[in-house]
Amino acid sequence: MSQENSDQAEQATLEAITPVTPAPPLTVYRRCGKRLCDILLATAGLLVAAIPMLLIALLVKATSPGPIFFRQQRFGQDSQPFVIIKYRTMVQDAPVKANKDFTKESMASFVTPLGRFLRKSSLDELPQFFNVLSGKMSMVGPRPLAATDAEVLRLRRANGADRVRPGITGLAQINGRNELANPTKAAYDGEYAATYSLRRDLAIFAQSVIVIVAQRGINSTTSH
Repeated sequence: MSQENSDQAEQATLEAITPVTPAPPLTVYRRCGKRLCDILLATAGLLVAAIPMLLIALLVKATSPGPIFFRQQRFGQDSQPFVIIKYRTMVQDAPVKANKDFTKESMASFVTPLGRFLRKSSLDELPQFFNVLSGKMSMVGPRPLAATDAEVLRLRRANGADRVRPGITGLAQINGRNELANPTKAAYDGEYAATYSLRRDLAIFAQSVIVIVAQRGINSTTSH
């Protein structure tokens, strides 16, 4: 089955799942405040990071053959597909499959030396500011996943985690990131969707910085 057909089949499967948890009540922050904060923060991020982002783009192009950006269909709010954009951190002919389907050794062979650094520092995520501005993502929310992570996607659909926009960082990312089992990761995402607020988003954002600096739960060869 082609990747496109696989994505379409997974989308149909997700849309057939009825969430078992009721939607949380809407607050002012949930109605419009969160989106306003996303626009302001993503714009500020692009302005501050413009020169570093240009330098990273040049380095990606200069150090390995292939495109500067990695684009892939992921599933976002209401399990609808969109195209995520990141800096390319793997060789051009790397296979498309879930991280769990790679051994540590085989994954390491596909990640470029620059890509290893970008992953450890999370700098490969910077182009997602454009996804935030387009309205497909948020600064904070469940991480957007591909069809290859079908188990987490289906658990999220069932627990209501897909009611919110996916984020550059999220509750699961500060509680283990790549070290979490799929049901645990989905549970964190469901908890976030049911309880998020301005105070919680600010706390998650601040803790994310600490996690990146401390390199907790980050593996440079398994973060895609």
